[in-house]
Amino acid sequence: MTEVPPRHPHGAPCWVSLLAHSLEATQDFYSQLFGWVFESTPQPFGAYVRATLNGRAVAGVGELPRDRHMAVAWTTYFGTEDADATAELIRDCGGTVGVGPLDADDAGRMAIASDPLGAVFGIWQPLRYDGVEVMGEPGSLAWNELVTRETSMVGKFYSAVFGFEPEAVVSADFDYLTLHLAGHPVAGIHGVGQALPRDRGSHWMTYFAVADTDDAARHVVELGGHVVRAPRDSAFGRLATVADPEGAVFTVIRTAH
Repeated sequence: MTEVPPRHPHGAPCWVSLLAHSLEATQDFYSQLFGWVFESTPQPFGAYVRATLNGRAVAGVGELPRDRHMAVAWTTYFGTEDADATAELIRDCGGTVGVGPLDADDAGRMAIASDPLGAVFGIWQPLRYDGVEVMGEPGSLAWNELVTRETSMVGKFYSAVFGFEPEAVVSADFDYLTLHLAGHPVAGIHGVGQALPRDRGSHWMTYFAVADTDDAARHVVELGGHVVRAPRDSAFGRLATVADPEGAVFTVIRTAH
């Protein structure tokens, strides 16, 4: 009997997904970087594959329609028990719902939205697929962090929509909120002020765990990607910000423990 993974609590990041121009080339890059194995998944909006690591789901990759010339980026999805009700709440709290809610075959119900400062995210109401089945192991999701101008207003938005309990980092020069659910940290919001990238604006950053940050950054370059911000040490582990060959930015991190 197959073990069913634990359900992600309402509001917790539960999935990450990438829309790419070349599905084949993108699969090749991430399979070599993280050891992912891909399997096709029926979707109403085009070709889509689920990435697995040792048989456990870690991420999704879809192919953009050929006539869509949009930036390629990873999208963080938050779990919800009712996608339609959450979409309505997003609108009521000053956000925008751009796609959906709609059924993703029989896997679940989803929508794509943006917060009041423009950061794009998804919501996922699971039916057949709960979301990621492993976190924190090399090659899997480690953390999700909103990079935005300042934390106060947008922090209230996410708390109102998903029920987060925000905890501020007390520092004169560091604007950061850790978002908790039932006492556990599940995501972060980093206010970077004028350092916000002009070409990206507010955005959710996906962190993937790796065994060695420096090796992973070198491997990204060897596979045709590039390093956005060189490997560096942090309170949470050594990390580097990188981009795949199509320009999708993500962070690799070797956790301190």
